[in-house]
Amino acid sequence: MPKVVDPEARREQVAEAVFRVVRRDGLEQASLRNVAEEAGLAIGSVRHYFAGHSELMVFAMQAMNERVVRRLLEHVEKLESTDDRLPLVESMLAELLPLDERRREEATIWLAFATAARTRPELRPHAEESYDGLRRLVFKVLDGAHRSDRLREGADLAVEVERLCALIDGLTVHAVLHPDRMDAEAMARVLRHHLQSLT
Repeated sequence: MPKVVDPEARREQVAEAVFRVVRRDGLEQASLRNVAEEAGLAIGSVRHYFAGHSELMVFAMQAMNERVVRRLLEHVEKLESTDDRLPLVESMLAELLPLDERRREEATIWLAFATAARTRPELRPHAEESYDGLRRLVFKVLDGAHRSDRLREGADLAVEVERLCALIDGLTVHAVLHPDRMDAEAMARVLRHHLQSLT
């Protein structure tokens, strides 16, 4: 009797293989052949689920984005049920920083995808979606603080949204490119200090 394969589980298995190849060798090495080998599959099995390399890269990029969004939504639910928001906001935004091994791997992979999106049209909409999502999240947090009179008096909401997004992006890039000079403790301290300065 032929083995029954769950198509969604197989696609996730292949996406995980993409992540490992990208993290270890870079996006340019994530060919269908290399990814199939990493996943322990025949290249025909990968082609059965993905029409080509571009489709595989788009799927992997979406899978990475969804993974982070799921974690953020858990924090959003907690935020909506408490008055002591600052520690929860810090925890939520910290999900976007490479503060541990898992998040460092995600940041490394995401940075590779985001950089490739500059010259690969099929990836660009997904990079833009992530970019816009960060801004919407930060705006929602800071607008909520503004509406409840917790944002620093005289603060320009639009400027503060851009400043906080740039801080998160900058810390992430520095930590990926210079992990020995930007450790988790330093990133957490900078984020905390910045959030405290806004209230």
